[in-house]
Amino acid sequence: MEITFLGTGVAIPQMGRVQSGVLVRLEEKPMLIDCGSGVLNRFPEAGLSHTEVDTVLLSHLHLDHVADLVPLIKANWLRGKTDMRVYGPEGTDDWFSTVLGAYEYIQDEVDVDVVELSPGKEFTPEGFDCEITCVAAIHSVPTLAYRVTAEDGEFVYSGDTEPCREIMDLAAESDLLIHECSFPPGINVTNHTTPTTLAEMLDEYNPEVGSICLTHFYPDMRGHEREAIYRLKGYLEGEVILAEDLMKLEL
Repeated sequence: MEITFLGTGVAIPQMGRVQSGVLVRLEEKPMLIDCGSGVLNRFPEAGLSHTEVDTVLLSHLHLDHVADLVPLIKANWLRGKTDMRVYGPEGTDDWFSTVLGAYEYIQDEVDVDVVELSPGKEFTPEGFDCEITCVAAIHSVPTLAYRVTAEDGEFVYSGDTEPCREIMDLAAESDLLIHECSFPPGINVTNHTTPTTLAEMLDEYNPEVGSICLTHFYPDMRGHEREAIYRLKGYLEGEVILAEDLMKLEL
């Protein structure tokens, strides 16, 4: 299983980071998790073909996680690929219909199947040999965290969230937890995570996660990277990894 971070940033522009997007290759077949602005242009930089992607998981519907979904669908259509399956939380179908409805010239040219998921849902996307489980995250809109379990590894993607027991339960005994870490220690924030609040949850819960990869960095995090690693490294046996755009991990 290969994980490529296409975007590790947020809605505020910053050098080297576009908005959220992670591509997972399972036995050569790719699945995209979130598709924020800038993610589509990362494909050629990562040596990937966007036309390979026919399955997208959305954690939630904020622009920095979905802005490039319709551009991805259009780019595929321009290269002769018209099918796409999109999984997301409650409201995804209405949102997608509204956005695509603004572009009549493409509406009838593509075949997009939108599947709305409820927390606790377990499913296997068509064409994949894996099991995916989702739980509710703590954010300002309905948000799902996902656990992907395949023969060669298991990982959890938190989406945007405060640290919470539901995600820690989901991540227990996984190889990797990809968790948002929007702000540095010392900032009081809701709906997002800091190294301090994540460490407090890990200290309380000890979910036996293999490694943690932090992502979704606001510009405020710049200069606090070592502090984040130091704050978290005592709570797990594996590594504390700071995600960068175009970084690849193997499970």
